[in-house]
Amino acid sequence: MPQIEQISETLTSQVFWLLLFFGLTFVVVGLGMVPKILGTVEMRDNQIAGDLAAAQAARDAANGEEEAWRARENANRAAAQAVIGEAKAKAAAANAAKLAEAQVRLDGKLAEAETAIDAARNSAMAEIESVAAEAARDIVARVAGLAVEPAAAEAAVKEVMAHG
Repeated sequence: MPQIEQISETLTSQVFWLLLFFGLTFVVVGLGMVPKILGTVEMRDNQIAGDLAAAQAARDAANGEEEAWRARENANRAAAQAVIGEAKAKAAAANAAKLAEAQVRLDGKLAEAETAIDAARNSAMAEIESVAAEAARDIVARVAGLAVEPAAAEAAVKEVMAHG
């Protein structure tokens, strides 16, 4: 059969060229391109690892800066609280001094007022005694028709007021 003979001649040639083509393709791709691709992949992996290491170092540095900032902030806050406490203490002392000064002035005015009230009371009592002595003299003169001396009337009024 001629078709089968023809297949064997062409098949051997085609297999030869197929193996030759795949062999060249393997050599070109396997030995030429794959190492370059693997080199690129390895370079990319190294670059990613380096970037990750740099990012971690930056994160660590940022965390250190943040901790330092927080420490400074806490120290500043404590200093501000101390200043506020000191200001409150000074204000309380100033207020206490002003209150004490005002109390001294009020006590002085109160003493003056008490003195004035005592003087007015004594004056009023003296006036009441003199009016009462005069009224007693008038009453005795009208009722008994006797004349009482002013000194005796005043002594009698003083004695009654002292017991009453």
